[in-house]
Amino acid sequence: MQRALALAERARGRTSPNPLVGAVLVRDGEIVGEGYHQQAGGPHAEIYALRAAGERSRGATLYVTLEPCSHHGRTPPCTEALIAAGIAAAHMAMLDPNPRVNGQGRARLEQAGIVTTVGLGAREAARQNEAFITYIRQGRPFVIAKYACSLDGKIATRSGESRWISGEQSRRRVHELRDQMDAIMVGANTVLNDDPRLTTRLPERESVQHPLRIVADSRGRLPLAARVFDPALPGRTILATTAACPQEQREALEERGTEILLLPAGEGGRLDLAALLRALGQREITSLLVEGGGTLLDAFFRARLVDRVLAFIAPLIIGGAAAPAAVSGEGVARLGQAARLRELEVERVGPDLLLSGYPHWPE
Repeated sequence: MQRALALAERARGRTSPNPLVGAVLVRDGEIVGEGYHQQAGGPHAEIYALRAAGERSRGATLYVTLEPCSHHGRTPPCTEALIAAGIAAAHMAMLDPNPRVNGQGRARLEQAGIVTTVGLGAREAARQNEAFITYIRQGRPFVIAKYACSLDGKIATRSGESRWISGEQSRRRVHELRDQMDAIMVGANTVLNDDPRLTTRLPERESVQHPLRIVADSRGRLPLAARVFDPALPGRTILATTAACPQEQREALEERGTEILLLPAGEGGRLDLAALLRALGQREITSLLVEGGGTLLDAFFRARLVDRVLAFIAPLIIGGAAAPAAVSGEGVARLGQAARLRELEVERVGPDLLLSGYPHWPE
C-alpha cells in the first residue's frame, strides 16, 4: 500500500478533477504490475497495473489507494476489468466518497467472489486526496492559505518593502506548490502593492502548470496595466468582482482576455467568498491557493473557509504598528473565536520555518 501511495503521488496536480490513485498487483509475494492515474480522461491506476501484469493478474491481490470505480465516467468501470482479469483479492485504502461509487465498487467485486478489505493506509490516502474529498463532499475547492512573514508576523515593512522576506528555498517551494494547484488567488491590495504575475516559475523543468489566476477586486480599483492582466501570460486570469465594478472596466479587461466573474456582494460590499467557491466548484476547480494579502486572508478565515494553512516564517524581526500583518482585516474579538491549527507540522526550509496545519474553529 505504501508503494501504491507513492505511485499516486507522482501525478499530483495533474489529475483534477479526478483523485490521485495508485495500484499494485501482487502474486506469490512478488509485485507483478503497478500503475497510477496520470490525468483525467486517461486510464485509471488499476488498468495500468493490469496491463503491466498481463496473465499474472489471475489470482493476484490488488492494493489500491481508492475504491475502484463501478460506473461509466470518462472511462469504463475498473471493477469489470479487475473481475475479467481474475484477481483474487483487493485491499482498498478507502472508499470513494463520490456518491456514484461510494461502496458500490467494493460490492461489485465481492459479488464476483473477490475478497475485499478497506482501511489499510486510510489516513495517508485521505490526506493525499484531501482536495478531491472536499470537492466531492462540499462542491467547492480545498482552500490553502499561504503566506510568508517575519517572526513577528509582518509581510512588509512600514514603507511597504516586502521582497524578499522569505528565503530562496521557500520561494521555490511556493512555485512547486503552484505547479500542483488548480487555482491561485490574491486580493486587490496585493496587486496594487506587489504587481505579481502569479505564474509558475521552475526554469529547470520542461513543462509546468500555471494555475488559474483569480484576482479579487470588488470595486474595480485595479489598473489595466497590472501584470496579472497581461494577455501574454501563460494560463488564464479571472477577475472576481461585484456590480460595483464599473462596466467599462469589466469590458476593457475582457478585451484583454481576462474573464469576469460577477458575484454577489457580501459584508461591507466585499466579495461573497462562499459564492466564489461554489462557482469554482462548478468549474471543477478542486484546489485553491490563497496567497494574500492580509485583508483577503482575514476574510477567508472569518468565513471559516480555510482548510489548510502554510506559513513560511523567516528569522526576521520587522516591528512597527504600521507594518502590515499576514492576516489583517477585522480579526476576532476574543481568543475563544480564533482558529487553532491541528495536526501541526514544522519543517526547516533553508533559513525559514514552514508551519502547516488544519484550522479548527470553536463551536
